[in-house]
Amino acid sequence: MMSRLLPAVSGPVPGVPPTPAMARMVGLLAHRWFSGAFRGPLQVIRCPALQLHVRGPAMAASQEDFAKAMNQVKLLKEDPGNEVKLKLYALYKQATEGPCNAPKPGMLDFILKAKWDAWNALGNLPKETARQNYVDLVSSLSASSCSQVTPAADKNQAESDSLVVTSEDGITTIRLNRPAKKNALTTQMYRDIMLALEAASEDSSRITVLTGSGDYYCSGNDLTNFKDIPPDKVEERAQSSAVLLRDFVDRFIDFPKPLVAVVNGPAVGISVTLLGLFDVVYASDRATFHTPFSHLGQSPEGCSSYIFPKMMGPSKAAEMLIFGKKLTAREALAQGLVTAVFPDDTFQKEVWARLKAYAKLPPNAMRIAKRLMRHQEKEKLHEVNAEESRVLAERWVSDECITAIVAFLSKKAKL
Repeated sequence: MMSRLLPAVSGPVPGVPPTPAMARMVGLLAHRWFSGAFRGPLQVIRCPALQLHVRGPAMAASQEDFAKAMNQVKLLKEDPGNEVKLKLYALYKQATEGPCNAPKPGMLDFILKAKWDAWNALGNLPKETARQNYVDLVSSLSASSCSQVTPAADKNQAESDSLVVTSEDGITTIRLNRPAKKNALTTQMYRDIMLALEAASEDSSRITVLTGSGDYYCSGNDLTNFKDIPPDKVEERAQSSAVLLRDFVDRFIDFPKPLVAVVNGPAVGISVTLLGLFDVVYASDRATFHTPFSHLGQSPEGCSSYIFPKMMGPSKAAEMLIFGKKLTAREALAQGLVTAVFPDDTFQKEVWARLKAYAKLPPNAMRIAKRLMRHQEKEKLHEVNAEESRVLAERWVSDECITAIVAFLSKKAKL
């Protein structure tokens, strides 16, 4: 997704230290830009807070030690945090190039500005000292990684700022965890959900559930994913994003166990279109279902262009996917998108009681029943998914889509 600025560490990080406002902004941007290379599938790794004290003259690390440290960073299973990654970046640049010699980025280029500030803050620190500090910091990171808890030993299987995965009573629950952002999906969340589904397909649970934290189920894609893309990288980003989307939807098509959506509130965009790939969809009566693709110059995904017309009829599907009609929970139930609707005040209690009862059923029987119901459609669904993803890549670079997204973001910024 982004060009790597050093072999061992990729992605932007907050300043050292930036202003609080810049730190918040860079932290948000970092979710989109970081490749997730530090995060292993479904592990809980608890690392204490780390401080880097830039030292004066010290026993110099050799080039071999430095190279080993860079390779060691690649093996870390847990993201050490934006501040630490920034320190690693600055020390790497100082150790390889010396004092900061790059022009200062503009104030609105938050990512490059944070990186520049971190490197520039090292002043005239000698290369040898920077190299030693880099090796020491990597060593401390590696030591702190030893307190690992495997999924089988910890009920809380995976937890991050944006996703929480738990397994209990025969149910693996994947919970979107950005309530302040209405559970909007970042690029990293796509990857995290894919890893969670992969692990859930092989764990001992019998049912897998996707739900949201807070008032929203999911507000669709975080449109800041589209911000700050260099003009010469727009088409490349569109193609790579289309591949990610195709792979993401494929995980839902191929998922072998019963897959249940617990729609606790409003759902928008891809969180709606994916529902056709779930086996059961339970909704609160305060949930709504909205697919405003045309409003944003985009097109449907999640195999909805094929499933929705079959499910609800061509004209009802057209109202949703072409004109962006928002459905209430009851309307979605009537059109076959939702399995059952519950009063919001009893929603959680009723749904989870039902799911716990279902989780006691013989697991192989459930998997076999799902396979028999779905296998004849799988090839077609993969074909539809590939075509939808290809078309979306074209839409994302179109003037119509870019204008619509810029207008949306500008309007949002004024609120």
